[in-house]
Amino acid sequence: MSAIERRIADFILDNAHLLRDYSSQQLADALRISQSSVVKFSQKLGFKGYPDLKFSVGQDAVARGDAAEAADAIAVPQTPHAALAEALWQAKSQAERETRLINPPESLDAIAAMLGAAGSVFVIGLGPDGIPARAFALALSSLGMLTLHHFDAALMAGASSAARRDDVLMVVSEHGRQAALCRLAQQFRDHGGRVLSVTRHSSNPLRSIADASLLVSAHDDRLELEPLLYQAALQHLLDLLFVLLCEADPLRLSRLAANLDRSRSLLDP
Repeated sequence: MSAIERRIADFILDNAHLLRDYSSQQLADALRISQSSVVKFSQKLGFKGYPDLKFSVGQDAVARGDAAEAADAIAVPQTPHAALAEALWQAKSQAERETRLINPPESLDAIAAMLGAAGSVFVIGLGPDGIPARAFALALSSLGMLTLHHFDAALMAGASSAARRDDVLMVVSEHGRQAALCRLAQQFRDHGGRVLSVTRHSSNPLRSIADASLLVSAHDDRLELEPLLYQAALQHLLDLLFVLLCEADPLRLSRLAANLDRSRSLLDP
């Protein structure tokens, strides 16, 4: 095999359980090779094309008796609801994969380190963006990190006026064009703080101001689906960042456990 063919083979062996969700173009994008390389690889192994190779990998999972993979490989929607649920899940999975590709590990590690070293983390999101912003602020607080959340730019401007050099302002804004948030981010930087933007994968004013950026890729022509895909990909990205923060410091995990115990004791009858 050539070097490219070995990369394709290694990926398939390591990710056989995910292969049924990948088209030939998506597999090529994941490996940063051409789609024709995937097709030629399939034909070299004796298959008519990539779909036959993918089907064979699924059948192999059944033959090995792997219950989870077998169920995935042979599952066929039997009702309109099941078909709709499967299509929605695959669309969300695709959005998550695309989002993961545009946020490389070294970038996520640097952002986690920036948040972990912050004296205080200020978090804001307006409108629908306020929901994931608030949830992430609460998650950071559960790790014992000093976190302040606001859903009003004017209130946040006052709260962040005393920002120090090691403080971070995290701004969640889908399109990154809200003038109030851009002004807030610039003022925060003028006070010596650092800005983390969370936006779609596009050129936007907020991203140009930020010191670091988290990017979300979620696109669909159907009006009812695109916001769902964005929210799902955004939530997965923030969840991944939270886990990185947890695993980077055992002290944060112990604080999380203690805070969860306190919460349960308050909620128990």
